[in-house]
Amino acid sequence: MRICHECHEHLGPLSDLPASPPACNITCPMGRVNADCDACMCEDATLHGKVSLEDGSPAADARVYLQAKKLKLLTTADDRGMFRIPGICPDGKNTLKIKKAKYEGKSNEMAFSPFAGKPYVFRSPEDKARRVGQSVSLCCDALGSPAPDRYLWYHNGSLLDPSLYKYKNNLILKNLNRHHSGEYFCKASSAGGSAKSQPAKLDVIGRQEAACDSQPQSHLIRLPHDCFQKATNTFYYDVGKCPAKTCAGKLDKGLRCKDNVAYCCGVSRMETRDISCDGYTLPTKVVVECGCKKCTETKITVRGRATAADNGEPLRFGHIYMGNKRVSMTGYKGTFSVHVPADTERLVLTFVDRLQKFVNTTKVLPFKENGGAVFHEIKLLRKKPPVTLESTETNVISLGEMEEDDPIAELEIPPNAFYRKNGEAYRGKVKASVTFLDPRNVSTAPVTQSDLNFVDEEGDVFPLRTYGMFSVDFTDEKGTESLNAEEVKVHLDAAQVKMPEHLQEMKLWSLNPETGLWEEEGDFNLEKSRRRKREERTFLVGNMEIKERRLFNLDVPESRRCYVKVRAYRSERFLQSEQIQGVVVSIINTEPEPGFSSNPRAWGRFDSVVTGPNGACVPAFCDEQNPQAYAAYILASMGGEELEAVASAPKLNPNAVGVPQPYLNKLNYRRTDHEDSNTKKTAFSINMAKPSPNSPEENNGPIYAYENLKECEEAPYSAPHFRFYRIEGDRYDYNTVPFSEDDLMSWTDDYLAWWPKPMEFRACYIKVKINGPQEVNIRSRNMGGTHPRTIGKLYGIRDVRSIRNSEQRDVSAACLEFKCSGMLFDQDRVDRTLVKVVPQGSCRRESVNSMLHEYLVNHLPMATNNDTSEYTMLAPLDPLGHNYGIYTVTDQDPRIAKEIALGRCFDGSSDGTSRTMKSDVGVGLTFTCSERSAAEQSIFESQRNSGQQSILVLPGESPAYRRQPASRRIPQSRIPMRGQRPSGY
Repeated sequence: MRICHECHEHLGPLSDLPASPPACNITCPMGRVNADCDACMCEDATLHGKVSLEDGSPAADARVYLQAKKLKLLTTADDRGMFRIPGICPDGKNTLKIKKAKYEGKSNEMAFSPFAGKPYVFRSPEDKARRVGQSVSLCCDALGSPAPDRYLWYHNGSLLDPSLYKYKNNLILKNLNRHHSGEYFCKASSAGGSAKSQPAKLDVIGRQEAACDSQPQSHLIRLPHDCFQKATNTFYYDVGKCPAKTCAGKLDKGLRCKDNVAYCCGVSRMETRDISCDGYTLPTKVVVECGCKKCTETKITVRGRATAADNGEPLRFGHIYMGNKRVSMTGYKGTFSVHVPADTERLVLTFVDRLQKFVNTTKVLPFKENGGAVFHEIKLLRKKPPVTLESTETNVISLGEMEEDDPIAELEIPPNAFYRKNGEAYRGKVKASVTFLDPRNVSTAPVTQSDLNFVDEEGDVFPLRTYGMFSVDFTDEKGTESLNAEEVKVHLDAAQVKMPEHLQEMKLWSLNPETGLWEEEGDFNLEKSRRRKREERTFLVGNMEIKERRLFNLDVPESRRCYVKVRAYRSERFLQSEQIQGVVVSIINTEPEPGFSSNPRAWGRFDSVVTGPNGACVPAFCDEQNPQAYAAYILASMGGEELEAVASAPKLNPNAVGVPQPYLNKLNYRRTDHEDSNTKKTAFSINMAKPSPNSPEENNGPIYAYENLKECEEAPYSAPHFRFYRIEGDRYDYNTVPFSEDDLMSWTDDYLAWWPKPMEFRACYIKVKINGPQEVNIRSRNMGGTHPRTIGKLYGIRDVRSIRNSEQRDVSAACLEFKCSGMLFDQDRVDRTLVKVVPQGSCRRESVNSMLHEYLVNHLPMATNNDTSEYTMLAPLDPLGHNYGIYTVTDQDPRIAKEIALGRCFDGSSDGTSRTMKSDVGVGLTFTCSERSAAEQSIFESQRNSGQQSILVLPGESPAYRRQPASRRIPQSRIPMRGQRPSGY
């Protein structure tokens, strides 16, 4: 039998209720004690509920009891299984028991606790654009127990009069004017509290006003190595772009929460320009006009790998839940992929190990709102082996993982505290597994559950600073039935709380796995105790009951908050045009040892944010009075590959770090290898010094006060910020129709687009083997082959440098991308891409994979191959495999498709992956190349060594951050990879 609790009515202030009778020992946090002195009652509150049988049919005439000293019959369900109980308090203290004839004495009986949970907004209003005189509907929906019964709407922070606007959870504005423009949000309230939605922006323009700025913004693309532009003294060309913001398009009839068709500013007209290069002309499409058009449809995905924090053991075939719904599973290696539903604001996933080796882990994962995939490493905490407890005795369980230190806290379970889920007392042996996440071990920070946030009484989200999390699992002796426990005490050692102000603020919290938010379980009181014959010590003591929720947190709300501005780049040049989106930037807030900022005493919070077109603003704790009160470690990764931070030793370069002096010294920037050059270079630490309002040089970044989030998000590129960069391999991509693989909304519906569909990206590679003493650059030139609209026209070019085989001195190989054959954007007819593979230097085609050659012969037309220094083919339509030397992968994100295809190509297989180039397996083409003369350079070397390149300054770039290009080389036998592929993409 199932029971669902629908809503509570609360008709008046609880403060008006009479106090508890003096003769009764029960204390009521809400309402007053009833006449029998066995429960609390709230005269102005009513519980509504419904009872169903296992098959979903109504449990007519089911009896509803209050679990007290004796079962007390409260009411009987009607023919629909519905019931109504006046006077029961929504305080989480009452337990109902349901009985029905022919079901009594069976496992169908269950206890149910009405819980006054806070509302949770699951749908916020959407950004919309309208013209003067039109109407708009903004909607907001929230869940809760009891259900939210009041909605308030705010415009630019000011409350809209409910009596004037007549709104509920939807706000309708008619005959719009310009003054209606701005930000709107709703606030949902119930007896359990309040919650605010995310703000939505409403843009109201004139009736005849252009919906978008027709003038494109500047957007620079990098040209090939042999296309240096003397007119601008750079290797870059401005092709323009249109920002994909919401615009006022055609409206359908009726007012809807979500417009049937979404309109965005996009490309309305492009022109072809010819760029003069060394010995040839390169065509490119340039944006000349922007307009309002249907938004590009994209898919949002999160991918990743779930592994043990201690030894990297994968979570094999684990279940992944979104709320109560199972949405995916992990694979044999712990990998997973989850589609993010439209309108998702907060992605909360719970990873459940079916073998129960790991603690159930709830994570709030950031994602790319404009479409595409983000890769997350999920670290899991291994469950502690169970110990056996006697239920009739007092049991004490230590919470602490540092061998040389005292435990942070202890759980004290009194005798006879365990009971079954149906409310029946349990007597016997108990198997107890209590797993503690100790913040004194900084390496455990990535294991943090959720994102350590809670919602306050006003509905605002606030951060928590943790002093430890623990997962509790109680079962009967056989391990088959979960048990609850009441009147459990938590003794927190006050000596472990180094910030005195935190002693008064400490609370006990439990995690709501559906929302990913922490909810308050109770307060702590100071007590002195001589526990275990030790000296007298002070403890914070709190009470808890362990029921449905099994994950708890010892936390302090922290109001000292800031944001850190971080950007990620494709190289050490740190050019504005080479910023990367989709990078996961993580921050670990630490509490340093006094006088030793590089030696943290403990961590307090872990957060992650994904970079967008203007970088990322990462939340962190900070302090204005004491710059060393909080420190932070910041790291970045993309596809599983860690990006590199800017060096701090042997000499700190403010221009490279991106932050001017003297603020940089105050922040005490240190890369992780500052004192030990053998340490990884993939993170940096800073003191979280809140910017002083009296210091102008501190109010322009990279640290922003919490209330200045908008300034942080909209900060210009020239404003101070911290930087990460990727060590790019010897690779180059050029698309005739410009497209950023980081921003799927930049896709343009053009016949010459490299990727013809914005929701399906197909990556194709061919493995080329080079016999010769040197590494060789190889280019693919991709043109229309059979489609009448594109035949003979350039789609793009790809350059890649071969990687030497460590075991064979005179052999190297490369995985070269080419444009796949298939339908173009109009999905009308296919095009067989004409692909020309050209190695640099004195090379001769040695052989073509026999199966590939046979396929091309049997699938006419056949390209002519009279020149033995190159190879030309009409690319296959079919997704051939490693036996042909071809590697094809389709995915909803272009970078993921490339990652997987490259990993397979390196491995020379259709289902494996490798970080090391295997030059003798899965080869499609073989060339023999003679050694170049000393005067010759590879085209990548010429680009590196070009004096013109080293002094370039792009339009809009800040001279203060001018950088010379690095002369890094990828190791010859291995190439770094992001997850499953080389790092060049």
